[in-house]
Amino acid sequence: MSEYRTGQGWDVHRIVPGRPLILGGVTIPSEFGLEGHSDADVLAHAITDAILGALALGDIGMHFPDTDPRWKGCDSLVFLKHAQSLAAEKGFAVVNVDSTVILERPKLKDFREAIRTRLAETLGIDLSRVSVKFKTAEKTGPVGEGRSAEAQAVVSLIG
Repeated sequence: MSEYRTGQGWDVHRIVPGRPLILGGVTIPSEFGLEGHSDADVLAHAITDAILGALALGDIGMHFPDTDPRWKGCDSLVFLKHAQSLAAEKGFAVVNVDSTVILERPKLKDFREAIRTRLAETLGIDLSRVSVKFKTAEKTGPVGEGRSAEAQAVVSLIG
């Protein structure tokens, strides 16, 4: 009998000048990026947390603390691959990912397929199993005021 698990992830990072904007492992042309200890890929962080949550293994900060210099500037797909590997070690595989990036600008629709492809490759799953949506915050709150970016993710596992 198969066991199904579902995990939910969320992350937020401040917008800052002088850093690259990386979402789902893809660098987006922008005059700003996201602040963080690693590359601050808010989308990869949310998906990583969703996988860890489905496995009841805590959150990304427990596995990759921002106090550890090893993770300074790290590609966040390393974190995502680690979470996927932990799932595999426990006999689980990622069934699908449904995610949303909330960012006022730049417009991201032209990068959807590149992001989906990069995430699918990292997770070792078919592209048809990765959903990435983009929303604005309608100029409300920190995201809408251009001060931060958020990402949400839901991941289903089967074991």
